[in-house]
Amino acid sequence: MKNESNASHTFAVCAYKESPYLEKCVSSLLNQTQKSNIIICTSTPCDYIEQVARKYDIPLFIREGKSDIRDDWNFAYNSADSDFVTIAHQDDVYSKYYVEYMHKKLNKFKDFNDIIMYYTDYLPLKKEDNKKRDINSKIRRLLRVPMKAHVLAGSRWWRKMTLAFGNSICCPGVTYNKSKLGESIFTSEYKFNIDWDTFLKLSNEDGYFAYVDKPLIYYRVHNGATSKEFIENNLRIDEDTRMFCQFWPSIIAHMLMKPYKQAYKTYEN
Repeated sequence: MKNESNASHTFAVCAYKESPYLEKCVSSLLNQTQKSNIIICTSTPCDYIEQVARKYDIPLFIREGKSDIRDDWNFAYNSADSDFVTIAHQDDVYSKYYVEYMHKKLNKFKDFNDIIMYYTDYLPLKKEDNKKRDINSKIRRLLRVPMKAHVLAGSRWWRKMTLAFGNSICCPGVTYNKSKLGESIFTSEYKFNIDWDTFLKLSNEDGYFAYVDKPLIYYRVHNGATSKEFIENNLRIDEDTRMFCQFWPSIIAHMLMKPYKQAYKTYEN
């Protein structure tokens, strides 16, 4: 593929029921300094989602069948007719420079096929316009430091190590190279850690993690967040432990879980 500054890109917004934050997410995508395609995808169609799509003249894709995170993400990813795809979460807000910095980063590569995925730093958003780095995001940013070096971003071992002490990547801040990875990349059996498990799988691919150390996405922390639901039903504890066991012996994995569970406090009121 020829390396051009206008590489094809799509924001595929995963919409679920009547989120009060969907329109804010869409507005942040429309406000990008460099425009991209935008689509809305849902497995829970309703008048509200359809109204937002009509209001902003955005194509709406409806998946039939029971709502499921893995199937919904694959549907959104596959529905995007572009080389690069960002699975945007309806609750989150994107910096207007997200796409601009993506193009700048991608154009540093001789061939786009060298890129596995592009991602950025992030900040939690607990209240409107209250973007503050908590201890959780500080630690995860530290874990990503090796990816700032081009040679390390191309190393399977180093990519894996940035994930070995916890999920250091904010999934809605990731853009996947669909032209390289193909269709339906989300194959994990996890219910919560689909993203972490997928990043581990992609870390073994030939190529680079293209990382920009700037907070270009703000993920919303609220009572209705899926993350909080999985914390309350203890599924996250189980899956986090199983993920650590993919990197470490069981005794070390359980030791790492003790401090890692402190990150759950992000979702406390």
